[in-house]
Amino acid sequence: MKIVFASDSFKGSLSSGKICEILERTSNKIFPNAETQGVWVADGGEGTLDAVLKERKGEKITVAVHNPLFEKTEASYAMFDGKEALIEMASASGLTLIEKDKRNPLKTTSFGTGELIRDAIERGCKKIILAIGGSATNDGGMGAMSALGFKFLDRFGNVLSGTGEELEKTAKIEISNGKKLIEGVEFQVMCDVTNPLLGENGSSYVFAPQKGADSQCVKKLERGMEIYSRAVKEAVGKDFSQKPGAGAAGGMGFALMAFLGAQIKSGIDTVLDLIDFDGKIKSASLVITGEGRMDGQSVCGKVPYGVGMRCRKYNIPCVAVVGGLLEGYEKIYDSGIKSVITTINGEMTLEYAIENSEKLYEDAAFRLLSAVKCGMEMKT
Repeated sequence: MKIVFASDSFKGSLSSGKICEILERTSNKIFPNAETQGVWVADGGEGTLDAVLKERKGEKITVAVHNPLFEKTEASYAMFDGKEALIEMASASGLTLIEKDKRNPLKTTSFGTGELIRDAIERGCKKIILAIGGSATNDGGMGAMSALGFKFLDRFGNVLSGTGEELEKTAKIEISNGKKLIEGVEFQVMCDVTNPLLGENGSSYVFAPQKGADSQCVKKLERGMEIYSRAVKEAVGKDFSQKPGAGAAGGMGFALMAFLGAQIKSGIDTVLDLIDFDGKIKSASLVITGEGRMDGQSVCGKVPYGVGMRCRKYNIPCVAVVGGLLEGYEKIYDSGIKSVITTINGEMTLEYAIENSEKLYEDAAFRLLSAVKCGMEMKT
């Protein structure tokens, strides 16, 4: 009997790795002779870099970059075989890098992410995969592209640095230097967001408020994004503003498609492919996955959905342990997950649940695996 553990982290309490430790400990109590394997997973947001490096041999490269406020800092990416790089946008341009009272997408830039991309190219990487979740920016990717040599000019010919408030100043874009740098490099983007760049479902209206924007700020960003997107269309000869995923990461998806020719792919599927997840589960008797909160959006590229679909492909039973359930969670059953159990075992506050997350998770795992054992002993 082989049991594979592959859960997303519970944000703010349990990492994917810690969950693997708890499940292994609990499994040994109920199935002492079972083979177990813990697999770190993520869906393309924060934690993706560490998850992939844990499961796949690679080198962690740390370089000096600029954070979302143009302050000097360090960020890391992974390099495999000297030819392939995995870059997590949150490492250089993430929302968690800025104190709450300083979050303002008019002032933030994705420049640091561009510096990571440039470093990977200069080291010889020919394929670059970007995880763009958790960004602090709404600059349309202007900052990142500036770091790669694309030049954004205002109507007076002044070079723009690449922030949200400068979008509306974009009059002309020079692309020759940037195109020269990226020649021969393949780009792939982990993204499960389908929002376009513009409009009520676009980057400014949907995501900017999560990054510190008030209503006036949102309107200014939207006006700027419209002007910016027209300049990009003129420069590259094609309109990418309504492409699914263009609005991801404050328009970073738009820039990556328009300037770098990037292909958008599912975050969780990309991670599972990178770590050869299929090979890890083919001989499994059971797979346990999960996430902090399961709801109707869990089927939109979240870890349990991706894991469940891979298990369904090989007809392997898959169950989930989650922190809580909200409306629409039952959609996850369509992915092949057979059962979902919560860590909440009584009345408690959110603060209590977070503080006691390890104990609560272990209790849930014990209940789940006890039920599995009971099922195995049933007479038919």
